[in-house]
Amino acid sequence: MSLLQNTMAKSGTANFYNGVATQSARFNQPASSYLYKSVSSGTRTKSTFAWWMKRGKTTVSTGEMFSFGASGAGTSQSSGRITLQTTTIKISQEDSNSVTWQVIPTQFFRDFSAWYHCVVVIDTTQGTAADRVKVYINGNKVTSFSTASYPSQNSSTRFGLSGVNRIGVGEASGVAWAASYFDGYFADMYYLDGVAVSDSSGVISEFGEFKNGVWIPIEYTGSFGTNGFRLKLDQVGVGTASSSTIGADTSGNTNHFTSSGIVASDCAMPDSPENNFCTMNPLDTVGTIE
Repeated sequence: MSLLQNTMAKSGTANFYNGVATQSARFNQPASSYLYKSVSSGTRTKSTFAWWMKRGKTTVSTGEMFSFGASGAGTSQSSGRITLQTTTIKISQEDSNSVTWQVIPTQFFRDFSAWYHCVVVIDTTQGTAADRVKVYINGNKVTSFSTASYPSQNSSTRFGLSGVNRIGVGEASGVAWAASYFDGYFADMYYLDGVAVSDSSGVISEFGEFKNGVWIPIEYTGSFGTNGFRLKLDQVGVGTASSSTIGADTSGNTNHFTSSGIVASDCAMPDSPENNFCTMNPLDTVGTIE
């Protein structure tokens, strides 16, 4: 994927970055890479997700980034999902294989050389429907959606429900869903259980800041809640969850994730939001030898 280091953002600027998101983990779709953890119920009306991602493939039409509160099998399959769908993301809940609510921004994610920062805030206690699911891309609030049906007020979502939580894949019939593996890089991932962070004039400042017009990472310092976590993805160990494996939680909650399909060479990658590597454009086929 990545070829050469791109230092343009740091050119002529001392200490441009904050040293917050300096490494990443590679999720390889052909290797069925993902992280997982079984959890007990947390707070189901409020949650915040924040993560950096860099896309890896055009051929993946659906890649689950978060699949939470998953349960059931067959026609009873249910979960809360944050999904990369070809060119955009979708936040949704399915109960018994039926979509209960979903929010899909019109913004596209087609730059395979870029790191995108995404924040999703869910708060069903809000009186205004559009305030119950909010999306921020590179700091700014998204205001345009192709689809927007929201959870009912004060409803309990599947985000925070007990079950197997997965990062990088969805679930079907109680196991990882082979058609929904994410392909690309993740860095500095957060889940806040029972916490709905707020913005200021449409800018979310809990996880990043603008410097010279560039959105860069900062470290979150607030509450995580019971099942909350921060995955820095800077360890090289793989397999069983621990503080020294790739799914290590550094929030203080020790909510470590177990990895599957991830090898040591996928871990602690130098390509990161603070050290972006040049990438060949998979959409440019001019001059391709067939």
